[in-house]
Amino acid sequence: MDQETATSPVTSATGDTDPDGVRTSVRRRYGAIAVAGEGGCGCATDCCAGSPSLDLGYRPEDLAALPDGADLGLGCGNPQALAGLRPGEVVLDLGSGAGIDCFLAAPRVAPGGRVIGVDMTPEMVTRARDNARHADFDHVEFRLGEIEHLPVADHEVDVIISNCVINLSPDKAAVFREAARVLRPGGRLAIADVIAVADIPAETLARGELYGACVTGATSAQNLTRLLVSAGFHDVRVTPKAESATFMRQWSDALDVTAFVVSATIEARTASEEPPR
Repeated sequence: MDQETATSPVTSATGDTDPDGVRTSVRRRYGAIAVAGEGGCGCATDCCAGSPSLDLGYRPEDLAALPDGADLGLGCGNPQALAGLRPGEVVLDLGSGAGIDCFLAAPRVAPGGRVIGVDMTPEMVTRARDNARHADFDHVEFRLGEIEHLPVADHEVDVIISNCVINLSPDKAAVFREAARVLRPGGRLAIADVIAVADIPAETLARGELYGACVTGATSAQNLTRLLVSAGFHDVRVTPKAESATFMRQWSDALDVTAFVVSATIEARTASEEPPR
């Protein structure tokens, strides 16, 4: 499988191959989902029955405690299961959407901790802020911004979580450099995302809607590891989840996406001490 580089072209739902065109296409797609208040399985249609998030590994009691409208069923796993959150920690969620993982992290870092969600879609940020206000989550905040250019200070956070978002970035190397910048020494990365397990045919890449559906923007485990190490991360572990095929087959009515991508957990740490300047 060819490795992706920071300059590799990707195709958005509108046929754009420039990074800004890709972001605009993704932002438009998820803005519409935020306004509609429903998503699920990465697809544009109502392809899921029941609760998609239960299939992703969330516990029913956790979902029951969420503010109304926080769970849009858009993920591909449960980063909470990886993060090992502790009271007093500061957590950053990349691509926080309507806030599901931020709200689940909030009680785990109390007392004394904070949760920051960053999303580039104004409609998602508005929805998440409304959810936080109505449910009195006063130690959760949502910031508008791109994950390649985080509105977060150096060494501000202890743990970064994310759920099926980094595959949507046209510059994954920049995402991991920013992650390393904002994490404190010894900080942790705990991500659920999709990875490519086979070369994606040109005719599939040409189906622009599959980029926003978390399919054709995926890269390989080997390339993710290389990008993380280049950004300064250690103890990198990318673990495919074969069981994800059960729900991922619902992501497209016309294509079995599991021939090309699978859900995976991605874990890494920053160095315990800052390097000498």
